[in-house]
Amino acid sequence: MDKGVLMSHFSTRWRRSAIAASVAVALAVAGALLAPAAATAAAPASVGSCVRTLATGDSRVNVSFDGADYAVLVHVPAAPPRQKLPLVVDLHGSNANGSVQASISDLRTLADRERFIVVEPTGDIAFPQTLPDGNWAWNVPGVPLTSGTYPPPGSRDDVAFLRAVVAQIDASGCVDDRRVFATGFSGGGRMASALACEASDVFAAIAPVAGLRAGRADASDFTTAVPATCTPAQPVAVATFHGTADFVNPYPGNEDLRWGYSVNSAAARWAQINECRVGPQVAQYSASIRTLTWSKCSRQADVVLYEVAEGGHTWPGTSVDLSPLGATTQEISASEAMWSFFSAHQRRG
Repeated sequence: MDKGVLMSHFSTRWRRSAIAASVAVALAVAGALLAPAAATAAAPASVGSCVRTLATGDSRVNVSFDGADYAVLVHVPAAPPRQKLPLVVDLHGSNANGSVQASISDLRTLADRERFIVVEPTGDIAFPQTLPDGNWAWNVPGVPLTSGTYPPPGSRDDVAFLRAVVAQIDASGCVDDRRVFATGFSGGGRMASALACEASDVFAAIAPVAGLRAGRADASDFTTAVPATCTPAQPVAVATFHGTADFVNPYPGNEDLRWGYSVNSAAARWAQINECRVGPQVAQYSASIRTLTWSKCSRQADVVLYEVAEGGHTWPGTSVDLSPLGATTQEISASEAMWSFFSAHQRRG
């Protein structure tokens, strides 16, 4: 994929949206307008009765769901076929696709080094097509799209779809079920948050970038979440990265049902859900990044917020030019940091 061509599309689309936009600047551009808590070495890879049949390297795997087939990008590192590997589900932002997200996160390079499988599915709610693989959004349960409208009736159930993605990759990829994780950028981060709320039996930890939520915003009080919209059956560890100058998903929150309460409130809500007994403990990670950490949580499901001073609606450490969305810090790699967090937070019990 030619990143220069992609970002030219993103910049053009961004300028149009910036003029017309009201509430939510379609993630877009992200490639579409498109510390860690006690990091430890990854758990020793287990060997079981499964045999990996997925091809090593990049491929597209057809996932059957609700009577349709969806091509999902998959990257498999070189590893013994009977070695169980972790799985990371990497979700694109609104108005983008899996290929765009693969460029932004570059998790595939890390996957080869650390030996985990990464999948980059694509949403099913269409935007006007300008990218080679189309422009799409996720159906985050009960939440409007960046346009302010709700997904059309009959839209794909993306929580169920992503469960199906994991199940199919698990069946052919020899996946370690204790080490299944999700990340995502912006709208993909909101979708990853929904997975933690509604599929805690599948995902051990999540690491949204510029998109952490803990349930839907309360229409009568946008500063809070509706507790009943995020009731995971078991704790899910959470790490998140967010810039204080993010104007798409503002750090202090806004009065938009797509977003609403602040990032700090979202992290604190996850600490409450996970029954964390300590925190937030504040530490300076680097010159412009501080961490807020909640620990001593149920099943060691810690919560860590990386707060990037003056950071934009961007992916920390990416080499993709996301300048239309604000400043991108290079003081941390979100991809590297989230993998350290994931490595320390496999499923307990």
